[in-house]
Amino acid sequence: MSPDEYCEEKAARSGSSFYYAFRFLEPERRRAITALYAFCREVDDIVDEIGEESVARTKLQWWREEIGHLFEGAPRHPISQALQPHLAAFDLGREYFDEIIDGMQMDLDYDSYPDFTTLSLYCYRAASVVGILSAQIFGYSDRRTLKYAHDLGMALQLTNILRDVHEDALRGRVYIPMDELSRHGVRPEEFRVNITDERHRALFAAQAERARRYYQRAEEHLPAPDRYRQRPGLIMAAIYQSLLDEIEDDGFRVLEHRVRLTPLRKLWIAWRTARRLKREHRRLA
Repeated sequence: MSPDEYCEEKAARSGSSFYYAFRFLEPERRRAITALYAFCREVDDIVDEIGEESVARTKLQWWREEIGHLFEGAPRHPISQALQPHLAAFDLGREYFDEIIDGMQMDLDYDSYPDFTTLSLYCYRAASVVGILSAQIFGYSDRRTLKYAHDLGMALQLTNILRDVHEDALRGRVYIPMDELSRHGVRPEEFRVNITDERHRALFAAQAERARRYYQRAEEHLPAPDRYRQRPGLIMAAIYQSLLDEIEDDGFRVLEHRVRLTPLRKLWIAWRTARRLKREHRRLA
């Protein structure tokens, strides 16, 4: 199996919405973003799937060293081997890969976040940095596009936090800021129980509203000439905003069950969004 095939298999196996957005890219950019996604999936799985903290820390340290090998031109892992040809082509800086690992490290250092300022750093490292790297792979002509990518990453991560609040609590992690729980009279241990009341709904509605503000800010920052090249991110935004709508329409019952979009619906949203962006692009041409 080649490094590219390894990354493609990892991306497909994850079932993530990102996979639907990649389908509309030309081959080189698709290989680059698939390798980046595989890297993110690999380091995220370390903290999610390895129960022994010392082992997880050792594996993250191995990846810190591997990023060094990658930027020295001697990658050892199939994922870093797949990434290597794209570093110079898309100006992918080492500091961003280090930041992503720092974000995963925060999952080992924190089991909760006192306020949104602290959580923002985590979201930046875990998602906004990925958004910026992705924007560079997709291509842009205006640096405001990087601000769009930052805010879109925040929006996607905040949506994930809301969707996964029960599952994360069962792992011993609470990502909704503790001061906001306190204001709504909610205790973190309640997230482990399959019961939703008005306190939870009010708290979760506030999280959804924050995510929506970031989607809006991202949209406002994206210059028109870069919209078509950034279509994978816009496809992701459409899919995740539909998920947010579904959560709200379901009464924010994320403690009771995991709200999902079917693969067919994701594909439909991706196709519909890509077609709309293509029409916009033709009008601008």
